[in-house]
Amino acid sequence: MTDWPTASTLADELGVGILLVGNDDRVAAANASAQRLLGGVGLVGKSLIEAFVDHHVEESIRDARRQATRTDYTPATDRQVTLEVRAWQAGDERITVTLNDVSELRRLRRIRSEFIDNLSHELRTPLTTMRLLAESLSMETKRTSVPPRVTEMIDRVDLETARLVQMVDELLDLASIEGGETPLSIAPTDLGSVVDETIERLRGYADHHQVRLRAETPSDAAARTVSADPGRIGQILVNVIDNAIRYSPDGGEVVVIVHPAPDEVVIEVADQGAGIAHADLERIFERFYKGDRARSRGRGGTGLGLAIARHIAERHGGRMWAKSEPGKGAHLFLALPR
Repeated sequence: MTDWPTASTLADELGVGILLVGNDDRVAAANASAQRLLGGVGLVGKSLIEAFVDHHVEESIRDARRQATRTDYTPATDRQVTLEVRAWQAGDERITVTLNDVSELRRLRRIRSEFIDNLSHELRTPLTTMRLLAESLSMETKRTSVPPRVTEMIDRVDLETARLVQMVDELLDLASIEGGETPLSIAPTDLGSVVDETIERLRGYADHHQVRLRAETPSDAAARTVSADPGRIGQILVNVIDNAIRYSPDGGEVVVIVHPAPDEVVIEVADQGAGIAHADLERIFERFYKGDRARSRGRGGTGLGLAIARHIAERHGGRMWAKSEPGKGAHLFLALPR
């Protein structure tokens, strides 16, 4: 950081702590906000473990010498405060570290997650009852003579209730994943096998909509193997491939390609649909966000599938993104570290 006084003053005005860490892993400079957030004075000259009292953060900051950016979270010393600690390599051998108090943000996220969890549990029982009643009525209409209009309305109630049940289940799943309450069963995972199993699982749905499914995976199993939870990776692929089928034209093709790389394995799902507008490329991973509904077949999804997929990917230390040109199909990518 070339102009430390200016940067330090500006960061203080914003309430952001900022540190410079020398190549000896000791604090070379610290602004007033950093002193306040870390609960003391005299940070300059202290080691990372003395400054943060958290070996995870110490390791994360040291890793910034090898990686572009590292982010971690730690409770501030002797206070009920959570800090976001972000570190990156400065122009010289020093590391720049910023500190943000994210306690209120995390509290609001927890309140939102608890609200969704409680609401979903309260909705699940009556919705399940409604679904059973709708199914019973639908079966009754097959044994009794009722007007076609009544049968149509009962089927519509059954369909919409099923959609609400799916939304509640996905809301609960998303709240659990966001809250870190869902454990991952990490094991060596052959992504080629996960892709093949997912394609077979969705083949009937694709055939119904006259869409071909095809996989391209390297023959070397070691090249496509990562440490991951195979069930959760399969859940990501179901959500992504289901979307690709939904937005594909009759007679179209969805291709799932596994790309090995030295540090990660990338799975690409490509369709031949109408594509995604540039303004929607990032927003498609937001919960409840839907792009041009006219491009999808049927009633569409809940708007939660891709949000869940990205959260699962990030829990694995991976990432997801999309590329598309309107009218030329869409490509969604999942990258998982080896």
